[in-house]
Amino acid sequence: QVQLVESGGGLVQAGGSLRLSCAASGRTFSRYAMAWFRQAPGKEREFVTYSAGSGGSTSYAESVKGRFTCSRDDARNTVYLQMNSLKPEDTAVYYCAADFVRFGRNSNNYAYWGQGTQVTVSS
Repeated sequence: QVQLVESGGGLVQAGGSLRLSCAASGRTFSRYAMAWFRQAPGKEREFVTYSAGSGGSTSYAESVKGRFTCSRDDARNTVYLQMNSLKPEDTAVYYCAADFVRFGRNSNNYAYWGQGTQVTVSS
């Protein structure tokens, strides 16, 4: 069983930055694929980025490419989402997800989810 706890959300003005953290339980964190998804009010959950295990590939949604960076610290069992040049359309609840076997842009690939953290970008 893996538990994920997100933190770092908040209110920021357009053009600002935030860094989200997701702390994971478990001793084989480096082998987990980690991902971030987000869900805005009235919209479906959408893919943001994934890291396919330590040293594996990283992929970003086109809407955040060049602005968001996913990184992981395996010693701390933590994955980060650095968000720069934030836009009002980035406003959403951001979820951290993990899986030991699968990865990719489909939320169904991930077995473990955090509770989410709210990010609000004002114009």
